[in-house]
Amino acid sequence: MLSTQTFREKLRGIATGTSGSMKNISKPAFLALTVGLPPLREQSAIASVLSDMDAEIAALEAKLAKARRVKQGMMQELLTGRIRLV
Repeated sequence: MLSTQTFREKLRGIATGTSGSMKNISKPAFLALTVGLPPLREQSAIASVLSDMDAEIAALEAKLAKARRVKQGMMQELLTGRIRLV
């Protein structure tokens, strides 16, 4: 949101100072800025998608951890000589 053109224009409008590289925004002016939020229905849809993605990431991380444990076990078997590769 901070990178949108509309919000940047609002920031430029409340910024004070003469230097182009060192503008200041007072705390009261910054706190008075309004922030647009998507409708509640859209927020719920976004939250649902993100929750699904989190669940998928957790499942993939568990799968990766299991594969690493299997690899470690196989390496142990090979190093001890219990299993031989031909």
